[in-house]
Formats: sequence, C-alpha cells, structure tokens
Amino acid sequence: MPPAPKPKTLAAFKDAKGFMPPGEGLALYAAAVEAGGLGLPLLEVGTYCGRSTLLLADAAREAGVTALTLDHHRGSEEQQPGWDYHDPETVDPEIGLMDTLPIFRRTLHKAELEEHVVALVGRSPQVARIWGTPLGLVFIDGGHTDEHANGDYEGWAPHVAEGGLLVIHDVFPEPEDEFTGQAPYRVYLRALGSGAFTEVSATDSLRVLRRTGSGI
Repeated sequence: MPPAPKPKTLAAFKDAKGFMPPGEGLALYAAAVEAGGLGLPLLEVGTYCGRSTLLLADAAREAGVTALTLDHHRGSEEQQPGWDYHDPETVDPEIGLMDTLPIFRRTLHKAELEEHVVALVGRSPQVARIWGTPLGLVFIDGGHTDEHANGDYEGWAPHVAEGGLLVIHDVFPEPEDEFTGQAPYRVYLRALGSGAFTEVSATDSLRVLRRTGSGI
C-alpha cells in the first residue's frame, strides 16, 4: 500500500485553495516520501495558497528533512483578473494585486506544519541563480508559459541529486490544452530527452522522473 499523509494533513489539503486533485496529491506525497529517504530538502516551485505544500511538509516531517516552497505570490498568468482561474479573494484590497502569501501562511498554520516548511518568496530564476544545495525532490508547478516552465526546469533540475526525483504537474499532451498544460508537457519531454531523467510514474497530469544521469 502506498504511503498516505496524516488524516489531519489530508483534510487540510482538501480544504485548502488550489487546483491539485486528491489522486495527484497522493502521488506527489508518495514521491516526496521516497525522495525524503535521501536526507535532502524537498523543493516546490509554485506555492499558490499551499495546498500541495501541505503534502510535502507532511512527507518532510516523516523523513526529518525540510520542505521548501518558492513563489512570488503575485499569481501566474491564468490566475490574474479576467481569467478562468482567478480568485478575487486572493487580491490585496490595498494595492489591487494578488497576494497569496497570507493565505498560504494560514493554510500551514491550520495544519500545524509551519515548522517543517521554509517559504522562499521571490522569482524562481533569481532564487535559482544563488541556490547551491542538492535537493531530493524538485516539484515544478509554477507558470504555464514556455518561458516560465523552461526557466523553472533550467534553474532547478540541475539541483536534483542522483537518485532524486523531478516531479512535473499539469502535463497535458493534447494541443487543445496549449494554455494550461502544453508548456509543462514540453518540459517533461525535454527532461526525458536529456538522458538525465527516467520516468517513474504518471498519475493523470502528474509525472514523476528520477535522476539517472548527469545534466539536464
């Protein structure tokens, strides 16, 4: 039987704002538990309101490592006003811009997982340029343009340790999903074509790959 998060974590996951279905969440959790065995941090690119972060935090707690989650908290393209994935509750009324950081903090607090997570607030390429620590898992779930998806891959895949896992969300092979999942799909193909990663599992739009070679 695959590992499962604590009931309190799973309940918090289901209550949190976000877009990851439970089935994909359980697959992410299983990958995080496995990667935690390497004794290295687990990193997520794309926090939003912390729904998937809860699962990484639970897995990190079990493994005695730290979960890291990175986001500028201003929302990706499809979450801006006027788009289908926009949530007016995420807008800061004082400045009129999205700010999901307070919601994320409340999400962690309610689940009692704050001490197992380090929140990195900034742009993915900027943080990646100064990063120097090997990672047991990198979960790419940020912007869905080619620029952002490739930037996340190029910035963070090099830090996946030998035997570590690269997890990519919203991998949609069909052309009609151009706006929501074609960029992650192209990154997934790029990772496979690099010779550095081998696919481990696929659960709906979630792909899990293991580093089995060098480079990206």
